[in-house]
Amino acid sequence: METVGGVVLLAATAVALLMANSPLREVYTAVRDFHVGPESLHLSLSVGDWAKDGLLAIFFFVAGLELKRELVVGELSDFKAALLPVVAAVGGMVVPAVIALAVGWGHPGVERAWAIPVATDIAFALGVLAITASGLPSSLRVFLLSLAVVDDLGAIILIAVLFTAQFNVLAAVAAVALLALYAYLQHRRITTPWLYVPIAVGTWVAVHAAGIHATIAGVALALLTRVRKDPHEREAPALRLEHRLQPWSAGLAVPVFALFAAGVPVGAEALRGVFADPLALGVVLGLVVGKVVGILGASALAVLFKMAVWPSGAGPRDLAAVAVLGGVGFTVSLLIAELALDGATAERAKAAVLLASLIASLLAAVLLVRRSRVHRRAASGG
Repeated sequence: METVGGVVLLAATAVALLMANSPLREVYTAVRDFHVGPESLHLSLSVGDWAKDGLLAIFFFVAGLELKRELVVGELSDFKAALLPVVAAVGGMVVPAVIALAVGWGHPGVERAWAIPVATDIAFALGVLAITASGLPSSLRVFLLSLAVVDDLGAIILIAVLFTAQFNVLAAVAAVALLALYAYLQHRRITTPWLYVPIAVGTWVAVHAAGIHATIAGVALALLTRVRKDPHEREAPALRLEHRLQPWSAGLAVPVFALFAAGVPVGAEALRGVFADPLALGVVLGLVVGKVVGILGASALAVLFKMAVWPSGAGPRDLAAVAVLGGVGFTVSLLIAELALDGATAERAKAAVLLASLIASLLAAVLLVRRSRVHRRAASGG
């Protein structure tokens, strides 16, 4: 699923880039900006906004389910086991943000644009890892997954704090009431989708109307979902939902979002614009350099001070390759770029995200393949 999802995501990105850099650009822009939805509910949104606010909520719901499962019964349930990816995630958020802020200091928009390089794309990063790192210890995949989930949670919090527009108290109260009802039904072991689907849709509408970014609804619902199964259940609700929704998230929600978010000019002039724009340059350096320094540096300090240990069967060089892969910001970085900036500045920032993610993916792939060969030779006694 991770490999296929990464391929579909890459294909959608390629289609978006081809259309945005061809004579079809006007058609692409017209479709992306076409408005649809009931105005009475303040839901007359563009197709691009429906992908960003609506479909991406499915992705965040699935990511939230995974996070809840990791916190309760998974790798993050044991404090010592969880500490290394958590510390690495914090370092991988702080250093890129500092770099982006320093490079873009004094330029309009930097007060929001510094958040663009903080997140690692779960789907894309795991897809690259699955394709290139078959010989590496499985503990590295768990480390990357935990790190990506934690720093996506941090990015979600930043979205809630930085990009909440006018706050509607009544809508927020309605959202809280619906979330409480969802939690109560989970507690009562109610399983019918005829109740949960309307509650989920209603929560999304209420959160959107409250002025909070609507993807937060997906995370909140996920964190209220039960992850421990009862004796009579084959699997817990969170795991069941994750299995059912993961294909829709990876195969539809994220690729469609990428299709409408990644369509930016990437010609020679656009690339020159990235390196001439301090905000965009800060994004590139934050993802390509900041992620590696933050993840590897924070991990090394945690191990040095005996707060954590390296992943089982892996060492600093293996972690360095994974740290480079952390520079694949893509989905969440594109989302924050759309929220933080507008106009030509947003286009350059998104081009910077795509460029940085490409550089990080290729460099990480080379390093992961080399480390896989080392581990295979060691396993065969060569």
